[in-house]
Amino acid sequence: MNRSIKFQLAVGLILLATGLHVSGAAKPAAPDAAYVQSFEKWKADQTADLKENWVPLAGLFWLKPGANTFGSDAANQIAFPKGPARAGEFDLAGKEVTLKLLPDVKATIAGKPVSTAKLDPDTSKQVTKVEMGSLRFHVIVRGERVGIRVLDTDNAAARNFKGMTFFPLDLNYRVTATWVAGDGKRTIEVPNVLGDVTAAPIPGVVTFKVNGEELKLTAVGGDAAKGLFFVFNDLTAKNDTYPAGRFLHTGPVVDGQVVLDFNRAYNPPCAVTPYATCPLAPKENRLATEIPAGEKFDKAAHGHH
Repeated sequence: MNRSIKFQLAVGLILLATGLHVSGAAKPAAPDAAYVQSFEKWKADQTADLKENWVPLAGLFWLKPGANTFGSDAANQIAFPKGPARAGEFDLAGKEVTLKLLPDVKATIAGKPVSTAKLDPDTSKQVTKVEMGSLRFHVIVRGERVGIRVLDTDNAAARNFKGMTFFPLDLNYRVTATWVAGDGKRTIEVPNVLGDVTAAPIPGVVTFKVNGEELKLTAVGGDAAKGLFFVFNDLTAKNDTYPAGRFLHTGPVVDGQVVLDFNRAYNPPCAVTPYATCPLAPKENRLATEIPAGEKFDKAAHGHH
């Protein structure tokens, strides 16, 4: 046997060994009927939320202090995708927004015709939603920025929405984690797609095993009593999942334990619209392993490279 063949064999064996190690997973663990049913209901709710609130978004416009004229004419400071050529203005004072419509423009708030109104933002108890033809718009506050988010109920993207695609359900990726509560002092830096970074107090950290590997994630929201919220990514982000990170919610922590079901890891709304302002996975939550469970992302279809 000559040396090069020996060498190739050796390389082949090494690759085989590492290949076995990489996939080193247990056989896929199939869920029972009740699990599948509850997953399908969750997926239907998620899909409905995307179709109703995210896919039909038609614009996000950041306001400048003072008057911001708007309407479908490009000459406005804010060019709406449709509707009256000149609709009126959004007046921004501090973080307060007042809508002033021109006399012949028809719009409603909670079903009542409106000509001028103070608009409560999405960070308040009751966000003010304005309806104008097929458009719906409201104020969002993100850090120091104040913007108008516009949704179009007559939207081709929502009609053509293909829905969510998932890895096959695999209960090896439904794990029980150990919960370590935060001390209330430490914070985690959570970046978002706008380039803002928010220091969020850490509710705590979970440690768990996937395929025998010790992993940990830091909660970025929620609480032990009601359920935790994570933004994470993993090595599937290279080809199969949303690169900026996926969202994961849990149930309440019970006796220091909490279930992480990565089959329910889902994409942030940014995966379906450029008009969302999503948090990204903080550096603590970028896992150096693959979690081939939960929602997938088709980069080619979305023009991501």
